[in-house]
Amino acid sequence: MDIAKSFSFNSQNYIPMEGASFSLFRVEILSGLTVALALVPEAIAFAFVAGVAPLSGLYAAFIVGLITAIVGGRPGMISGATGALAVVMVALVMDHGVEYLFATVVLMGILQLIAGVFKLGKFIRMVPQPVMLGFVNGLAIVIGISQLSQFKTFNSLGESVWITGDTLIYSIGFVILTMLIIWLLPKITKALPATLVAILATTILVLVLKINIPSVGDLASVKGGLPNFSIPNIPLNFETLKIIFPYAFILASIGLIESLLTLNLVGEITNKRGGASQECLAQGLANTVTGFFGGMGGCAMIGQSMINVKSGGRTRIAGIAAALFLLIFILYASSYIEMIPIAALVGVMFMVVIATFAWNSLKILFFVPKSDALVTILVTVVTVLEDLAVAVIVGIIVSALVFAWKSASRIRAIERPSKTEKGAKVYEIEGPLFFSSTNSFLEIFNPSEDPEVIIIDFARSKVIDQSALKAIEDIADKYNSFRKKVKLRHLTRDCHKLLRRSGQLVVDSDDDPDYGMAIDYSVKLGIFGK
Repeated sequence: MDIAKSFSFNSQNYIPMEGASFSLFRVEILSGLTVALALVPEAIAFAFVAGVAPLSGLYAAFIVGLITAIVGGRPGMISGATGALAVVMVALVMDHGVEYLFATVVLMGILQLIAGVFKLGKFIRMVPQPVMLGFVNGLAIVIGISQLSQFKTFNSLGESVWITGDTLIYSIGFVILTMLIIWLLPKITKALPATLVAILATTILVLVLKINIPSVGDLASVKGGLPNFSIPNIPLNFETLKIIFPYAFILASIGLIESLLTLNLVGEITNKRGGASQECLAQGLANTVTGFFGGMGGCAMIGQSMINVKSGGRTRIAGIAAALFLLIFILYASSYIEMIPIAALVGVMFMVVIATFAWNSLKILFFVPKSDALVTILVTVVTVLEDLAVAVIVGIIVSALVFAWKSASRIRAIERPSKTEKGAKVYEIEGPLFFSSTNSFLEIFNPSEDPEVIIIDFARSKVIDQSALKAIEDIADKYNSFRKKVKLRHLTRDCHKLLRRSGQLVVDSDDDPDYGMAIDYSVKLGIFGK
């Protein structure tokens, strides 16, 4: 299934990079402005989750967003402070303080740079489609659930409580109004970005009618100065490294997984491919710099990336503009940004949820193999209950086990008399031979009733691992115990070497396959065979 089809994407909004014009520039700038407005409450909220100052989240959104927009692997992607990282940071901040967090973010960036240098981003191709669907759906649900916290406030005791009465009714009403504008405006005109119009219209309406509902300013002040360079004030010793390295490794892993999956997602919508290693480098550079400027670190943001591509942002201009607008908000326009109703931004994010969720996956769950449906549901649930990194790893492991189980049942043999050796019997093996299929392989043969000479032909099979070679040895030993001879045909050269060490008879052929085996390394180390 093409995930891009699950998004509410209108191809008429696509503006190619070739033939840059004022129209392109206008769309990109307005898209960047829309994204910047949506970044503000998210950055502040995630800073609260991590236990750091709101400006730390805003600085991270600015620096990470700017650097990844300039040198990232996919134009159109938006990066900044995210909840997936914030929930990991909170324990570190509580136990050791914010300076340790900044040092951790620097180390996190260095680890991501190393991943980029060694091109580890290419391993994202190992993520199966059911895992991608589960990731998309789970993240959409997480984004939606996270918006519910915007309907809470603090009472006189400092406790978080749900808003009630007219405030709740008006808030819900303006959320619905924002969503309606975003849905209806493109049907009337595509000259203006619907998301930006919805935010401005809702804000003006709330101010004119003097309706008292929570605004951005109620979360925290957005006003600040330029971020200052500072080396984290922590002891530079091995004890510090023992504290920050586990956090840095987890944060680097989560950040890269979320960024690379978002890269693939945006790539399907914009018809772009590649860039995984470049994105690793960009994320690493961005987080390394952020840590030295008091930012909490970040990674790609699927919600804001979807806002960008839906608003027409396809080039690096939109991402750069979003970061610069965010800085302008911090320096000069904080008082205006703080007037924006939280309800308007919640409405925007709810539309992102609707656009992000792969609705077609609900239908295809009844048509795809049950194992694929299980993986999709499992990844979705684990993403919601645990976190993205754990969900993806679980999904990959389950998918691999399912594949191994299915492959194990595919091995079989065609039995026929030999055309070249009188009285001999040929077993033509079909299917992959590896650890999961060895038992089925051994059950194929009947040493007690077979003739004196047996030929096992692997032309239609592939010997994959050490378990496969051990199974070949075992079946040869069984025939030897009946004083019968086994000949092995169409094996690779590395199989020849290994099996000859164990005294097996391998028949050389001009058409022997030449695929490589992981078992080569065990030969060099002397692990297999004597």
